[in-house]
Amino acid sequence: MIAVLVSAGVALIVSLIGTPMFIKLLVHKNYGQFIRQDGPTAHFTKRGTPTMGGVVIIGATILGWLASIVVSGRLPTASAMLLLFLMTGMGLVGFLDDYIKISRQRSLGLSPRGKIIGQGIVGIAFSVLALQFENGFGLTPASTKISFIRDTQLDLAFAGATVGLILFVIWANFLITAWTNAVNLTDGLDGLATGVSLVVFGAYLFVAIWQYNQSCVYGFSQETGCYMTRDPLGLAVVAAAIVGACFGFLWWNGSPAQIFMGDTGSLALGGALAGISILTRTEFLAVIIGGLFVIIVLSDIIQIGFFKATGKRVFKMAPLHHHFELSGWGEVTIVIRFWIIAGIFVVFGMGIFYAEWVVRL
Repeated sequence: MIAVLVSAGVALIVSLIGTPMFIKLLVHKNYGQFIRQDGPTAHFTKRGTPTMGGVVIIGATILGWLASIVVSGRLPTASAMLLLFLMTGMGLVGFLDDYIKISRQRSLGLSPRGKIIGQGIVGIAFSVLALQFENGFGLTPASTKISFIRDTQLDLAFAGATVGLILFVIWANFLITAWTNAVNLTDGLDGLATGVSLVVFGAYLFVAIWQYNQSCVYGFSQETGCYMTRDPLGLAVVAAAIVGACFGFLWWNGSPAQIFMGDTGSLALGGALAGISILTRTEFLAVIIGGLFVIIVLSDIIQIGFFKATGKRVFKMAPLHHHFELSGWGEVTIVIRFWIIAGIFVVFGMGIFYAEWVVRL
């Protein structure tokens, strides 16, 4: 467990110290956030605030992971590298989106087509590679079986390996797109997405450590409730690094934010959430653990769908946090209450995760 602590600690220190240095660089280059004109008027004062802070989150996560490898002396695991690949790849797509917004001084970055292509390249590469690298126990980082708390009997490879690969690529990319959009939509108030990501990845740190301690293949447990996953400790180390990076970044991203994570951060964290849910075999459990993200996405879907159907709006503005802003709630009040709701979802998800294991004993 030393590797987990080192990973979190190094990522925290790098993020805490590196963020103000990155802020100075962005200010020097005049890379500031462009605020959309149809948003809450209170946000106009945020125009020019440095963005692309996701660069620090990604960098701190990678450095924390590397430090854990040096300290532990363990070789990098396939699952951890795939998760970092997905996180970094999605962050790169977000970085290009942010850079276009800044350089052209507009609220729109990459074209929808360009963003889909970029995300598709990274997502497909991750999906294909996740079914490779079989270890000595016959486990690959991911599985073609649909999972809730562990793999179910619903196997996408029901008609053969080729069909299974194709269907898995489609399924995995659906999850990646859904979670990146969810975190991106949540990133609308100072510290909101960072704080929610912190507690969600904190939950996944617990999940991965628990799976490692109750592994069927590493000799820790042979009960019927043990977990058939590959590299749970490696995933725990990456989750710990993300938690540490978010902790350090939140110091500067909390209200009033001195820097925004931008699409660089939100797409990276969304990709990491999708990836860790796939690699820990908890794809549907993630919907509960990340319930706050889900609610915010649903508020946007409801708003758009209802408006197209009736010409009327359900909320004053979507996503949901902007509705409460226009209802007179203070930004800090909204963020804190949404953090609490996110925590409730996490506790509920962890309760289900643990209860399922107890029942299987």
